[in-house]
Amino acid sequence: MSVVAGVDFGTLNVRVSIFDSTRGRLGAAQADYPLHRKKEDPDHATQSHADHMAALALATRRAIENAGIDGQAIEAIALDTTGSSVVPVDARLQPLDDYYLWCDHRAWREASQITEAAHTAKLPAIDWCGGVYSSEWGFSKLLHWLRNNPDKRPRFATALEHCDMVAAVLCGISDPSQVSRSICAMGHKWMWNAALGGLPPDSFLATVDPALAGVRTQLDGRYETSDKIAGHLTPEWAEKLGLRAGIPIPVGAFDAHWDAIGAGVRMGDVVNVVGTSTCIMAISDKPTLIPGVCGVVQGSIHPQYTGIEAGLSATGDIFDAIARRAGTTVAELSRGLEHYRAGETGLLRLTWDNGDRTVLVNPELSGITLGWRLTTTAQDELFAAIEGTAFHTRVILERMEEHGVPVHRIINGGGIPQKNAVLNQVYANVMGKPILVPKGEVTSLGSAIFAFMAAGAFRTIEEAQDRLCPGFNVIDPRPAESETSARLFHLYRTLYFAFGEGQELPELRRIAAASRGAKHA
Repeated sequence: MSVVAGVDFGTLNVRVSIFDSTRGRLGAAQADYPLHRKKEDPDHATQSHADHMAALALATRRAIENAGIDGQAIEAIALDTTGSSVVPVDARLQPLDDYYLWCDHRAWREASQITEAAHTAKLPAIDWCGGVYSSEWGFSKLLHWLRNNPDKRPRFATALEHCDMVAAVLCGISDPSQVSRSICAMGHKWMWNAALGGLPPDSFLATVDPALAGVRTQLDGRYETSDKIAGHLTPEWAEKLGLRAGIPIPVGAFDAHWDAIGAGVRMGDVVNVVGTSTCIMAISDKPTLIPGVCGVVQGSIHPQYTGIEAGLSATGDIFDAIARRAGTTVAELSRGLEHYRAGETGLLRLTWDNGDRTVLVNPELSGITLGWRLTTTAQDELFAAIEGTAFHTRVILERMEEHGVPVHRIINGGGIPQKNAVLNQVYANVMGKPILVPKGEVTSLGSAIFAFMAAGAFRTIEEAQDRLCPGFNVIDPRPAESETSARLFHLYRTLYFAFGEGQELPELRRIAAASRGAKHA
């Protein structure tokens, strides 16, 4: 028997779960932290490192209490986070600013410049992240910060992903060169590729902007998969968390990647981690270039396989926005949605409210709802938005299949599928395939599995999954609605590329920005 802690940093809170290797989840707790947005700049989204760490301490102590155990019995702790969520730090790893959260899109111009420069230079790394660099990723966020904080540049030592920063702090690491950097984070978001010599060369980065000159060296450290140990818990943080000093902390990763492990992903599976956004995860036994897909990285999800990541920039965020505009909640607005049938709203919803992550990789796109009538309700729009996220997901899965990634099983992981039966049924109808939903909550289970591996409790990840993953409920497509959904999907796919590859939506954003005197679209 072994007991560990699995930590999941989400967009709005951190969740800590205590797991027993034979009995499963013993207890859990969460603590919130603020997300800083600005009405005058919709692309702004930041968080405080201090808020993160305070919430971690609170949630860990609560989880131990809820589990009814002595914290000294916990043998390892593992942590996943959102990403790219980037913090610039000084030579002692002290933050110079707040995190640029994954959903901060201020760096869309920088992302476009990196993309253009990469294609001009014929940089091979750009092909491994779908051919288009994103404002959600590390180099674009860092470049935006450097351009807008020239006074802090002399104190800048390096930039860290959230998962690497929190592990370094807990391990007492204060030398940037000693930080373990997650291959999951750096491979998917920073164009790191072992076969290409690691990060893009300094000569390329300096071509993008002289502000990036020397940054490649500053991003030094140990690049490792999550079966390696980042370090051991310091006495100071052991006291704050209520744990035993010296326990191992494995190299971290992104939340969706470890959620896929917790959902039981195997070869031939696709896991839709549906939450604030959607991350679409798969593993393969060979690296395959996929145009428009965010990243193909050896060892990023499962250390022994190639990880493939795609996704939607907003899912739950869209549902929340629809409910907020209607002056209600998603839960209230969802009452009665189970009686809706495919296509009955007359609406078709392109879910680009936060831009397009895959396959167009264009943060300048905005949401579109077609088919409005005078009698259309907010509930109609919510149902159409659920259909829209399903259609967009199918566009992505078809792109993956076209490039050799098998899609035998579709698993709906993340928080929303656990409480939204309508979404699962719509996805089954749209995909024309059964949707598998874990029978129990899997958030932070992936973290726990890697903590168990660090503690030596299981020989393989598969052994841990067989013991701990909760199995699936299966939602089959309804033939009549699946047929209607296929007709709708044909329309959706046509409009997706027609509007998405046009310039009308980006121009709308630019006009709006100019009218309100803002610097960002």
